[in-house]
Amino acid sequence: MKKYLVIGNPIEHSQSPLIHNHWMKKYCLFDSIYEKRKVEERNLKNIVKEIRDNEIVGVNVTVPFKKLIIPFLDKLDSTAKKTESVNTLFKVKNKIVGYNTDEPGFALTMRELFPDANNSLMQKTLRGKNIFVLGAGGVTSSIIHTLENEGAKIFLSNRTKKKAEELKKKYTEIKVLDWGKRPSICDIVINTTSIGLTKDEEIKIDFSDYDKNFHKNLLFYDLIYNPKETVFLKKARLRGNKTMNGKMMFLNQAKYAFNIWTNIMPEIDDEVIKLLD
Repeated sequence: MKKYLVIGNPIEHSQSPLIHNHWMKKYCLFDSIYEKRKVEERNLKNIVKEIRDNEIVGVNVTVPFKKLIIPFLDKLDSTAKKTESVNTLFKVKNKIVGYNTDEPGFALTMRELFPDANNSLMQKTLRGKNIFVLGAGGVTSSIIHTLENEGAKIFLSNRTKKKAEELKKKYTEIKVLDWGKRPSICDIVINTTSIGLTKDEEIKIDFSDYDKNFHKNLLFYDLIYNPKETVFLKKARLRGNKTMNGKMMFLNQAKYAFNIWTNIMPEIDDEVIKLLD
């Protein structure tokens, strides 16, 4: 049996096994199974060894190990190298390679969300938009990488300001704000933190004046997809703002990971989307 894993801590919320096992069945990979495993930092080296020893075929990496896993790998793809964030592992020619499928997954989600008149996926969809990013964790650099490439104006805030300043060294177009401060004009607010994974957990920033009267088309976007509506999104919805959770980014990054492992590009159809509802 070919084994695939998603590793993280916490990991209970992950629905990756639901999606990948569905695709494995759909594409007749009956000798394959995908599971989730809660690990500690001390276990990362052994996870890589299991891939090297062919005990595991492929691994997805989630919070908080996307950067911590890197020292144990032999090679990184170009996006993983730039963002210093890895979410997919696979052995290629006896080398354990770290890939970043979060960045292309997020980029595709944004392009599907903001298509041009010709529905082109190659246009600069976010050029000139003011985007406020909350957090500076493992996935944040992937988000900022896309936003910078798209020509967006990026504001960044993190509870530990030092981490935000470290990202600014790599992405010079960022303006770092103290936690609790917000840009006066904003098109999208993106939560990349893990705040909201636990029920009733709340981001302590006041967005009460970001209502639809002054920010008619303002979108609040949360990378968290389980639960479907965090407090962050619920409050935005009640203010009249547009909201979106991380479901489509999760599916898009998952399909790219599945393609790396199997050379099959799975379809994201209504059946797959409903699995997360």
